[in-house]
Amino acid sequence: MSEPADPVPRPKGPSREEKRQMKSAARLFAVQALFQMEASGQTIDAVRREFETHRFGAVYDGEEMAEGDPDLFAKTIGDAVNWQAKIDQMTDRALVEKWPINRIDPTLRALFRAAGAELVEGDAPPKVVISEYVDVARAFFPEGREPKFVNAVLDHMAREAKPEAF
Repeated sequence: MSEPADPVPRPKGPSREEKRQMKSAARLFAVQALFQMEASGQTIDAVRREFETHRFGAVYDGEEMAEGDPDLFAKTIGDAVNWQAKIDQMTDRALVEKWPINRIDPTLRALFRAAGAELVEGDAPPKVVISEYVDVARAFFPEGREPKFVNAVLDHMAREAKPEAF
């Protein structure tokens, strides 16, 4: 006797919302990875392996870390490294003259590089990239003015990188 057919078809792979959450997590992890690379001098390959092996879905103090989208994570950090000079120049143009990128908080610098990588080489619409990285800024600076600052700088960078989207 055969098993009855499952009356409710099961979706294959993550749902649309789970995919969105995985992309958001990948962006947060990309900022952390770029920060770590700058602070420690580790190579992109070492940091990518560490994040994909030990951070994605890991449990710390009973809190489970999100599962990140490994493709978006790898592309974002790879593009941030490959296009760093271009991204840093775009960021400098978006910052006030007295605040070149090397003078800003290293977390913000990593954030601008990750977001810049998506603006220069990514497929997501600029407004999505801006919104996502403003949320990342809120995660790192929940009490500060940094999210508004990030929004203004990324808006300027997006208009330069993809003017046709505005």
